[in-house]
Amino acid sequence: MQTTSIKLYTMGYNEVKTYLVAAMFIVGNIALPQLCHLMSQGGMIWLPIYFFTLIGAYKYGWKVGLLTAIVSPLLNHLMFGMPAAAVLVPILVKSTLLALAAGYTASRTRKVSILLMAAVVAFYQIVGGLAEWAMADFNAAMQDFRLGLPGMALQIVGGYLFIKYLLRK
Repeated sequence: MQTTSIKLYTMGYNEVKTYLVAAMFIVGNIALPQLCHLMSQGGMIWLPIYFFTLIGAYKYGWKVGLLTAIVSPLLNHLMFGMPAAAVLVPILVKSTLLALAAGYTASRTRKVSILLMAAVVAFYQIVGGLAEWAMADFNAAMQDFRLGLPGMALQIVGGYLFIKYLLRK
């Protein structure tokens, strides 16, 4: 299993660049779900609302990730009604967990690998699933594990490749 050292950034909320970088990832988190929703149950299968949150938080720090994690689902909901109001809070919880876990893992290891991506995705899905179970019911909490495995795989492999090859700087 290959682990690659990468240049990571930690941006503060007092920097304009933080908001510009977050805006790019927010746009990605708006566009990708729209593409995925073109197929039946595409959002539930591909989990697209999390993809750019993972990349933004891993590469640019938890603050960029947190902005992306919170603003993306809210804008998607306001603009397109997706995610539905009933699942907006659980998605915000999972997105926040993802941003914090990705930012922490990247700053702690200073590397990117498939295994690290898998650990981040497993963390936010398991802890987020437990939180969703506490808020709703077991079936709702397990939906990502029943339908979203392709999306988790996309986050792990796609996130790794995106960070490793496209964001080398």
